This record gives sequence, structure tokens and C-alpha cells, in this order.
Amino acid sequence: MAQSSQLIQALKRSLKLHGRTYADVAAHLGLSEASVKRLFARQAFSLKRLEQVCALLEMELTDLLQIVQREGGRRTRELTLDQEREIAADIELMLVAVCVLNRWHLSEILEHFDIPEHRCIHHLARLDRMRLIELLPGNRIRLRASPNFKWRDNGPIQQFFQHHVQQAFFGSRFDRSGERLLVINGMLSDSANALFQRRMEQLAVEFEQLNDEDAQLPLEQRHGATVVLAIRPWGYGLFEPLRRG
Repeated sequence: MAQSSQLIQALKRSLKLHGRTYADVAAHLGLSEASVKRLFARQAFSLKRLEQVCALLEMELTDLLQIVQREGGRRTRELTLDQEREIAADIELMLVAVCVLNRWHLSEILEHFDIPEHRCIHHLARLDRMRLIELLPGNRIRLRASPNFKWRDNGPIQQFFQHHVQQAFFGSRFDRSGERLLVINGMLSDSANALFQRRMEQLAVEFEQLNDEDAQLPLEQRHGATVVLAIRPWGYGLFEPLRRG
């Protein structure tokens, strides 16, 4: 899943580099623009479709693979344990890290948060040393995180959010606009559980795709969104006393 995601992201960047749009791809493939957007969002490209879009760009599929290989060597997929500890220990640094991962500019961070400019630039320099971003002249920010970048499983950042955010996150009735809570209970075989987990991973990829597409919109048109997907073997603890030994 991660490799296909990198391939589609490289294809999107190649389209932009060549000045091509989804409308151009739609016309080339004989599809509607909405259908092309769904192909990218769901990463549902067949090999033939990929070759057709590459042909539109006068590229071979091997050219796209080479782009993925080159960029994979330059982009950061995961921070070290010490780097995550450094971020988790400094709430300002963590805020700036989350902002830049969501494609915020320095001016937008300063506009929305009470952080002095010199200190914000200091945090950006720290993130530059971690290779999460590249701090360019004029304090412009270039994201160096890989398209499949993630925080370490059960690492300092995940633990921080689980400890500090979990209660606040679920302190809602989830009945307002932009909110939805689904609680599903059932019994699955091991194979069905594994299949559902793969579907969860696919949904996470679609979320990242939409996030990447919306990064081109003005900040006032984008709103923070957090998705929690979880599945685990679990029974209602309150029934435990009734369970037969």
C-alpha cells in the first residue's frame, strides 16, 4: 500500500510539473474529471491506466518508478526515537511540527498562534535539522516528509496524544457539523479481521490523498480534522463477572 501511494504521489507531482490537470487526464482517458479524482483518491489505478497517464506526460512507467526511488532516498519517512522525544518534550515545537506537516506557512503560524517570530523560526530550524522540513531563504518551508510519513508506533508522539488528547477528543456528542462517531460491535474471524484492517489502511491513504489535494486551498478554507480508526479483540468488561470459568 505504501509503495502504490508513493507511485500515485509521484504521478501527481509529475502532472503539476508538466502543467497538466485532472481535466487533461480525464480527456486523455475518456473519463469524467470526477472519475479521475476518485481514481487518485482511492489509488485505484491499474497498470494500464498508469501507463496511459505516463504517456500523456511523455514518460515511461519506469521513469515514474525512478522518481519514486530518487525521492524515497531524500524524504523522511520516520523520525528517530530521540527526535520524537525532543518534539514531545516541547509543546511549541510540537505545534509547529503539526502545522508544517499540514502545509502551513510561517506567516500563518504567527497569525494564529502566540509564538514570537524568532522562537518560531528557531523551532523551524530544529525541524530542519531533523530533516522533517527544509528551511529556505526568506524562512519559506519545504516539506521533506515522505508521503507515507508517520509517527513511530507507540512512540513518544503517539503516547503524548493518547495521554493528552484522548479525553478531549471523545468529550463530544459528535452531533455537530463535521462530526461523526460510529461504534460497531460484532464477531469476526481472523481472516475477516485482517481484511478489515487492510480496508482501514486504504481509508487512511484516501484521507492523506484528500489532505494533500486540499493543501493548495487557502488556510481559511481548511479545518483541522482528526480521524481515529481502531479495531482490537475486546469484550465488555462489565460482563466479565458473568463469564463462566
